[in-house]
Amino acid sequence: MSTQERRGSRERLSTQERLVRSTQELLWERGYVGTSPKAILERAGVGQGSMYHHFSGKSDLALAAIRRTAEGMKETAQECLTTPGTAYERVAAYLLRERQVLRGCPIGRMTQDRDVVQSPELRAPLDEMFDWLRGRLAEVLTDGQRRGELAAGLDPVATAATVAAVVQGGYVLARAADDTAPFDAAVEGVLALLAAQVVHPAPRPDSR
Repeated sequence: MSTQERRGSRERLSTQERLVRSTQELLWERGYVGTSPKAILERAGVGQGSMYHHFSGKSDLALAAIRRTAEGMKETAQECLTTPGTAYERVAAYLLRERQVLRGCPIGRMTQDRDVVQSPELRAPLDEMFDWLRGRLAEVLTDGQRRGELAAGLDPVATAATVAAVVQGGYVLARAADDTAPFDAAVEGVLALLAAQVVHPAPRPDSR
């Protein structure tokens, strides 16, 4: 989107919405510490008075932005995990969905900011998001076991935690290498491990 298009889009949004969206973008780009009130105001194209009319300060605005980002990520993951298909196919849809890998995870990025981690209020949406994701993945895997698609010995909770960890670790490795290859390799690896737990129907006996 060009600068002119972005400006036109913002003009159609409320001041509060512009502030939240601009903060979302900046938090993803720079992290919490690197996102200053001045940068937020410049990105949103509003005056200082507008910010403090809607929010008590940077922390309050950041909390709204983090919550918005977490909800968006939850909706995207839920879309993947509710697609038709087997449990393996639904988890694969989540792992293989399109991502801006080299930008990192917008929520995972927040865990690298000391000010966020040490603030119970700012950290809450992060914990809630990751708890939800692990729980939802475990539900899908448990459902797969119930339907006979996955081996009975598979631990859904541990496997769900592994899938979530692989995604976050993949982001870190990709950003460190400035290459998406480490992320792709991590995803392929966990999918191969999960594929080994898929139960294949026994061949039907020849009826002739």
